[in-house]
Amino acid sequence: MSVPATAPATTTTQVAPLARLWRRELAHYPDTARRYLYLAIVVVTTVVLYYELYIQYAVATSVIRHFDMSFRYFVWVSVIGNAVGAFASLVAGLADRWGRANLVVYGLLAAALLLLVGLPAAADKTVYLVLFAAVSFVEGIVLVATPALIRDFSPQLGRATAMGYWTMGPVIGSLAVTSVTSATLSSASWQDELRYSGLAGLLVFVLALVGLRELSPRLRDQIMVSLRDRALVEARAAGVDPERRLQGHWRQMMRLDVVGSAVAISLFLLLYFAAVGNFVVYFATTFGYTEQRANALANWYWAPNAVALVLVGLLSDRLRVRKPFMVVGALGTMAATALFATRATQPTTGYYTFALLCLAIGVLSGVAYAPWMASFTETVERHNPAATATGLAVWGWIIRIVVAVSAAFVPVVVTAVTPLVEHGAQVQAAQAQAGPALAIVQAHPQLFAELSTYPPNAVPPQLAARAVQEVGLTDLQTVSRSRPQLTVLQAYGHQVQQAAAKGPGQWRTWWWICFAGQALFLPFVFVMAGRWSPRRAREDAEAHQAAVERELAALAE
Repeated sequence: MSVPATAPATTTTQVAPLARLWRRELAHYPDTARRYLYLAIVVVTTVVLYYELYIQYAVATSVIRHFDMSFRYFVWVSVIGNAVGAFASLVAGLADRWGRANLVVYGLLAAALLLLVGLPAAADKTVYLVLFAAVSFVEGIVLVATPALIRDFSPQLGRATAMGYWTMGPVIGSLAVTSVTSATLSSASWQDELRYSGLAGLLVFVLALVGLRELSPRLRDQIMVSLRDRALVEARAAGVDPERRLQGHWRQMMRLDVVGSAVAISLFLLLYFAAVGNFVVYFATTFGYTEQRANALANWYWAPNAVALVLVGLLSDRLRVRKPFMVVGALGTMAATALFATRATQPTTGYYTFALLCLAIGVLSGVAYAPWMASFTETVERHNPAATATGLAVWGWIIRIVVAVSAAFVPVVVTAVTPLVEHGAQVQAAQAQAGPALAIVQAHPQLFAELSTYPPNAVPPQLAARAVQEVGLTDLQTVSRSRPQLTVLQAYGHQVQQAAAKGPGQWRTWWWICFAGQALFLPFVFVMAGRWSPRRAREDAEAHQAAVERELAALAE
């Protein structure tokens, strides 16, 4: 086939080696090997950035103790971080004008330095909050720029597979967090865990600095259904005016199928957000798991989810439909979440019961999510393919706002978590150390209530003599030695005991809220782009290919 006269020149402008570190645009659509390389770099970048973002949640109890934070303060670290990330996502909507690759590359460097040097050396909890907000700002930008790159390098007929790999970023990032911490936390501090993620970020920064490229605006501003469209996309490129195509791009994204779908998927993922931010706290306070054991349990969620994302993406592309997978995945996730919620109040629920439930939720949510990501980018393209980053910015802003709001509401719904996190370990240790003394005090409550009204060295002689007669000198000495622990129990014991009783029921309420979010996802499947029937989708693809061949033939004449 001859090259149309309107095609861009085939010669490539030579770029100096140093300038390639910031001039990353490709004048031509890359061949298969290079396209896969760029996609792989984007996926690895996403993995390491989510590893860096999520690592603090895996060491939450250690961070809280180190900075003497209240649990509510730690929650607000997350809330503020996600709010900052939300508005960073809107800034990243300018990637339609600025490009995507440099935002990703230099965002990697900034995040790695913050995790390697900044957060581990934070002087106090305020500095820690500010630095975490800075990490979240970078993540908010990358949340938009990386899926925009995935969309650019993946035609629609391979989009679900590509988005499945991209979605493995937060999932494998979570898996990296739980795998590394469950293997190393017994011999490493929480600062070491943050530094490990920072080192990983530096390595991937070097890879992206050298290897990552992006399509020029003239190429990426077109819809590419299959790789067979490559010749036509390049032929049309000379006639594309990127600035003109971006006119009104924010207004074009303010549609029900874009905004409504972004809200729906954010609500669908409430359980995922809770798993990232609260699983360690939940299993530690409700079932007594250590940080390592809770992180090991979460592996049963992340690993199956990662596999499901890719396999379902491949199947969705093969059948050329998205919506049936979204519905089946959502219904299955709801069923598994309902079972999970019913176990929240049963202290006898075993570790492997939770493991199987986490596996089911991970697989089924992956069935819904990879096709949704593909359908969402195709829905955005339906309005304006040049505004892909803008549409993803709307999604990124909404999802981060939902994360922030949900994080803020967890301690409101689960009020028991605050005393359990702040004083639970302290009370437990005091009970273990002061067991014999506590039994003595409980056997003589009225006597010790009177004794507690006086300082140890100012007890009236008559009362002291009575105490020796009733309890005995040895038992009084036992109580005296345990006075610090008994003070802790007196101050917090009843509060922690009440919280331990109420906590499981309150967590169950939160899990049912997550279930409701999954149910609200379903109606918005119907407004998104794409067919329900594989046969109709195949007919659409065949009709598109015939139109492409006609247009190419006309251009070649």
